[in-house]
Amino acid sequence: MIKKIYLPLILFIACFITTRAQTVDVHFNGLGFLDNHEYKEFVDRSHTYSGTRLALDFGLRLDSVNSFVVGVNGLHEFGAKPFFGKVDPVAYYQYKSSKWQFNAGEFPREGLVSNYPRALLNDTLRYFRPNIEGLLARYQSHHGYETFWLDWVSRQTVTDREQFIFGASGKYTPKKDGSFYISHYFLLLHDAGAEVLLPTDHINDNGGAQVRLGMDFSRKQSTFDSLSVEAGGMISLERSRGVDGFQVPKGFVASVYLSYHKIALFDEFYAGQGHHIVYGDSYYSKKTYNRLDVIYTPFLFKNIKGQFVFSFHQTPESTGSNQEVFRITYDLGRKTIAKFKD
Repeated sequence: MIKKIYLPLILFIACFITTRAQTVDVHFNGLGFLDNHEYKEFVDRSHTYSGTRLALDFGLRLDSVNSFVVGVNGLHEFGAKPFFGKVDPVAYYQYKSSKWQFNAGEFPREGLVSNYPRALLNDTLRYFRPNIEGLLARYQSHHGYETFWLDWVSRQTVTDREQFIFGASGKYTPKKDGSFYISHYFLLLHDAGAEVLLPTDHINDNGGAQVRLGMDFSRKQSTFDSLSVEAGGMISLERSRGVDGFQVPKGFVASVYLSYHKIALFDEFYAGQGHHIVYGDSYYSKKTYNRLDVIYTPFLFKNIKGQFVFSFHQTPESTGSNQEVFRITYDLGRKTIAKFKD
């Protein structure tokens, strides 16, 4: 663990010494969460996630578009010992212009791929795997954006399997400031196995995709602060090489989001064949599923946001599963701490 922390710092110092830097900045942010699951359909997932994530990093800005960032992101789960049960290194190069962004290294997923539907990427990744370890490229214009990413999940050893996820997501609005848009999300987990394979082991591929058509009525009505509707299709991709070909379950998804002052509602419906996506929400293994989120934001300031979410899950087996969440996020932003002349 110590080596993982010191290596990025050594690289940072080396870059600082050998590069004619302009500015050095610091960034601190955190997340506190209490997430209680009462799932009648999935007893093994019916427990409480709770803890705090604290992230601190330093950025070396070479010019207006190139920078290096190093730091740490530590997780403490309430009641756990030692205090930080898991510390993830943050160390990446970033190119960022008005249209293009490229990241390489270990960097936060928040704001880059955190908008994926829960059917493809479960929201508990926000608690337990906050970083992407790999590459990301993003293009953005007034019509929307497109993002491609590669996340290395596990390095191959004698016992550990080689696993990585690659994906793409985007949103396209045909008319600038228009209401209609098309969004898509795709990912695939490649599981290549360990160095020593057992006779029953196979190389596996697992993933899924959604394409949605949406309408954002927020600018065209005055009753709600936000109002949007989406509908589209979903597929998943599952196979064990040498055993079967791709299995491609299909289904229909639809959602509605509206907010008024401190209250918001988000309802999502699924109907179709069951999916088994490794990093997705298990509820989408059901043939029909509806989730209603009642969201209350008691305080929202420049750098701090506190939010309660009450979720109600309905499946053919049960209508009484629920979830209660409280999250507080704080982000002080990037602050310049030193400037250097060429």
